[in-house]
Amino acid sequence: MTSTIETNAEAMSSTTRIPPSKKRKRIARRPREFTTFDVWILVGSIVSAICLNWLIFYRLTSGASAFGFFLGSYVTFLVIFAAVTADRVGRLVATDRLMTVVVVSAATVVFIPLVLLIGYILVEGLKALRPGFFFNDQQGVTPIMPATSGGGYHAIIGTIEQVGLALLWSLPLALAAAVFLNESRSKWRRPVRIFVDAMSGLPSIVAGLFIFATLILPFAKSGNPLFGYNGFMASLALAITMLPTITRTVEVVLRLVPDGLREASLALGASRARTVWSVVFPTSRTGMTTAVVLGIARAVGETAPLLFTSFGYDLMNSNPFAGSQESLPLFVYRNIRKPDISAVQRGFAGALVLMLIVLGLFAIARFIGRDRSKRRAKASRQSAPNSQNAKTQLAKGVAK
Repeated sequence: MTSTIETNAEAMSSTTRIPPSKKRKRIARRPREFTTFDVWILVGSIVSAICLNWLIFYRLTSGASAFGFFLGSYVTFLVIFAAVTADRVGRLVATDRLMTVVVVSAATVVFIPLVLLIGYILVEGLKALRPGFFFNDQQGVTPIMPATSGGGYHAIIGTIEQVGLALLWSLPLALAAAVFLNESRSKWRRPVRIFVDAMSGLPSIVAGLFIFATLILPFAKSGNPLFGYNGFMASLALAITMLPTITRTVEVVLRLVPDGLREASLALGASRARTVWSVVFPTSRTGMTTAVVLGIARAVGETAPLLFTSFGYDLMNSNPFAGSQESLPLFVYRNIRKPDISAVQRGFAGALVLMLIVLGLFAIARFIGRDRSKRRAKASRQSAPNSQNAKTQLAKGVAK
């Protein structure tokens, strides 16, 4: 009798329990899944943060600066958005979205000044940029002439020659250093890596001062034009700034080469030098080309080293080994500091050309380092039916 009563009581309690379907369930969501309702949560969090900070700063207190108001609103927005998202979809997704908002905000803060700077140079540089800028130098140009008179042809040629010579000096050394750091097992790898890292943080003006103090100043009275102000000395200073950039980038690229390729080459009897030359370099050819382009972009905009080496010259000098030589960074620096408006506008035109060169170099680097796996996969899929048809035709011919 007692057991029957207990059984009935358990049955009644089980019937009075809340079914699992009636309980509140937290929706399982993926971190990357973003719906329209999530957009409204984001907008509502922004509006709520602005209204709350407006009430605190301008109603309950004596007020605050615009920077303080926006900073407080941003922090409040992060707190509200994190709390609402965590309550709706869970802590993991809330953390992911909060970090996404922080990263996007930081990118926006960096991107806006960059756009303003590029836009300002573009607007000011187009005032004096004409086709003649690429074919004329500053011969016969006076302060009373308009900004469109003369050009920067001599500076463009000087930049090409100086950067080209700098690449000629720095590229072999950078490749040798990168191979030594990645492929050898010498005890000197650590000191060399420390030295390369120290050179990476070296101010560019120190490179110019080094060349000036060691090669120009001691031989100033010798009468040898090679050890005076010229493009060759400028290329040596630029090579010092390019060397660590190319070395570090090539070293990282060489690390990406699978060790299995090296082991297979060594197992076939090839020497280590032959393995590097015939296996490692061809495999990392794309990354090494990108490293070279990045090194050129690093040196093409340097001005400080050129003040102590090439010195600058308003006329055309195509010989980098004798006499002062102009370059685009020096052309911009010299014209911006002049008091007349036309020279300042010519300086902005030179800055626009220099900016286009740097952007072009980075575009080349991106194009060279693009992902070709999808194109290769597509090509393999297209060639598969053709090969199958060829095999079928061959089989039919054999059968006949």
